[in-house]
Amino acid sequence: MSELALPMVVPEPGLPSRVTIYEVGARDGLQNEQSLVPTAVKAEFVRRLLAAGLPVVEATSFVHPKWVPQLADAADLMTGLLADLGDRARALPVLVPNERGLDRALELGLRHVAVFASATETFAARNLNRTLATQFEMFEPTITRALAAGMHVRGYVSMCFGDPWEGPVAVDQVVGVGKRLLDLGCAQLSLGDTIGVATAGHVRALVEAFAAAGVDRSRLALHFHDTYGQALTNVHAGLQAGVTTYDASAGGLGGCPYARSATGNLATEDLVWFLDGLGIEHGVDLRTVVDTSTWMAGHLGRPSPSAVVRALAQSPA
Repeated sequence: MSELALPMVVPEPGLPSRVTIYEVGARDGLQNEQSLVPTAVKAEFVRRLLAAGLPVVEATSFVHPKWVPQLADAADLMTGLLADLGDRARALPVLVPNERGLDRALELGLRHVAVFASATETFAARNLNRTLATQFEMFEPTITRALAAGMHVRGYVSMCFGDPWEGPVAVDQVVGVGKRLLDLGCAQLSLGDTIGVATAGHVRALVEAFAAAGVDRSRLALHFHDTYGQALTNVHAGLQAGVTTYDASAGGLGGCPYARSATGNLATEDLVWFLDGLGIEHGVDLRTVVDTSTWMAGHLGRPSPSAVVRALAQSPA
């Protein structure tokens, strides 16, 4: 990558000086693929993402293969990574939808898990087979046991900005669900724009509502999809509101298998380019992530949807 291919750094006053990029490509990115990705390819994907300097790489999900067959190899993947990476692999986050998933994570000695809640009634029924209220009956024992085992627990909330069946989602409703997860013991809460309908004002309003409810902004993360091309605009709004953790997927891979309108996640490369231009530190090597996404695109048999990958993939090193 030549010098001319890098953005000019022009800091913006009032923004955080450093953010954490929470890489979800290996789990959220691959879960929606039509064809099965070999376990060895997934393992190499994780290793390459770590080598790029990404501080957090979510590896997989211990979900029932009936629901997400693309991640049926979760135990095999983690066993291989543990043999290769040791303690570093134990710190890789995995999604555990219930106590059965947690049991599998505990058997492997993993230390970082995540649970997945819904901000809406319809998605709770479709994704969790629960109601908005009863979903917490599933999460409470899972989180309690994980904390007792010394695990770090993250909470995801889907459909925070809009639902394809219910339309706009009330901010207070999202705050209510998020607060329940935090009160149960989640250390961090990722607010998901699952179908990509968020806009900047909505992002700021939701973050401010959580702050008004007594939630420290440091406990919030934002998870955007780029369905309508608003992901980076929404990141900017999140930065202005004081949020310093952003989920992203290498190459823009991913979606949601339970919501057809959920297209690709915010691409890690697009986020890195954006942050580089603002002079915000993140610790990720852009060239390595671009090379990794180009490599994965070859295995998937299609070009990466990331604009930055497309622009830089053929640039001289």
